Amino acid sequence: MRFQRVLFLPILLLVALSACQEKKDYSQAITDGYYFHAAQKQVTEVIIHDIFSPPVATRIYSYSSLAAYEVVAATDAANYAPLMGQLNGSDAITVPVPANIYPPLASLAAYYQVSTALIFSEEKMHAHRDSIFEELKEKGIPDDVFEASVAFGQAVGDKVREYSKKDNYHQSRSFPKYSVSNEPGTWQPTPPAYMEAVEPHWNKIRPFVLDSAAQFKVNPPPAFSTEPGSEFYKRALEVYEVQKNANKEQTDIAMFWDCNPYKMNVKGHVMFATKKITPGGHWMGIASIASAAAGKDWKGTVEALTLTSISLNEAFIACWDEKYRSRTIRPETYINQHIDENWVPLLQTPPFPEHTSGHSVASTAAAYTLAQIFGDQLHLVDSTELAYGLPIREFDSFSQAASEAAISRFYGGIHYMPAIEEGSKQGKQVGEWIWKNISTRPDKVAGKK
Repeated sequence: MRFQRVLFLPILLLVALSACQEKKDYSQAITDGYYFHAAQKQVTEVIIHDIFSPPVATRIYSYSSLAAYEVVAATDAANYAPLMGQLNGSDAITVPVPANIYPPLASLAAYYQVSTALIFSEEKMHAHRDSIFEELKEKGIPDDVFEASVAFGQAVGDKVREYSKKDNYHQSRSFPKYSVSNEPGTWQPTPPAYMEAVEPHWNKIRPFVLDSAAQFKVNPPPAFSTEPGSEFYKRALEVYEVQKNANKEQTDIAMFWDCNPYKMNVKGHVMFATKKITPGGHWMGIASIASAAAGKDWKGTVEALTLTSISLNEAFIACWDEKYRSRTIRPETYINQHIDENWVPLLQTPPFPEHTSGHSVASTAAAYTLAQIFGDQLHLVDSTELAYGLPIREFDSFSQAASEAAISRFYGGIHYMPAIEEGSKQGKQVGEWIWKNISTRPDKVAGKK
């Protein structure tokens, strides 16, 4: 099979090259999606700085992208259908569109308006927005057009913010912490920091598209047992042996997809944290790379970012529902207790139950969505992790990237194979459901009415 090969420049390189290009007329200032790639990159940097967990990070990406997309739909109704009104608990946005706005600027303003409201380090987002807006002003956008565009974008953003406030997130901040159980086979905090369980009530967050967090239940993990001949023991032994015998390729795969937002490092009596991109942030980076490589304009870029982020959001809701239903013990805990007390996984074990694998669910859901937008057989040059000291990896399809992300957790010693296999199935179900039940195409939405 012949694959289409598309090359891209990393976003940072695009930023540098853009400074060398001639100043465009303002009507062409942001039509190529460049500023949306830059804005999303800034959101990723702030998410890393503020140490948001993977589920919370996807919520930030989702509402921010949705706000930008609703401007797309409001200003190009012939080609883009609003998602507000299709998503659970949402109403169509009815903010009048002024005649003198520049739609891409309005969309960018909406993105900044919502993303800034959902993070902690607001000053970082304000500084980035002000720098971008100043650059756009220098391209000759008239003051009245600039002001009207920003005002409209912020008005749309405010409507999306109102919608976000009703998803139960803020209420969940006061829900009780997870109580660790002494029941055999259940999750226990893991070294080196023995952190408390992350987001045990995430299944109470309102989904965008799923009927409920439990809509796509998976097969449970094997019955817990410490007997050497049992299925559970054999699955743990698989993890133990694959890491002991891991080759360089397997190790590289595990490290590339680590995506641990808060890795604790211990040197002697000193403990310090390393902050990195989340799994959702990695896939949002892939969506950005694919959009730039495919030559998507600002509308197509925003559409891809929005649908990808919604897929990730729903994936984490479904996955976390299963995690705190099965509450499965991590390989590190089990292996140390029943196989080898000195064994340490290649990757640091994340602070939440094992089944299903979040990487497997989220990556498969995102890959499915991206394949519907761009076609699956697309050669990807993934530079998302370059900023975090990891090399480029190349894939011949989104599904290949998702499969590698899933198996990376096995190679890294933090998941049993059933969590990966069931997680991948769950992610595909989530992706298929989203694609079937919402659409950005006006003709498809009209056909459902």
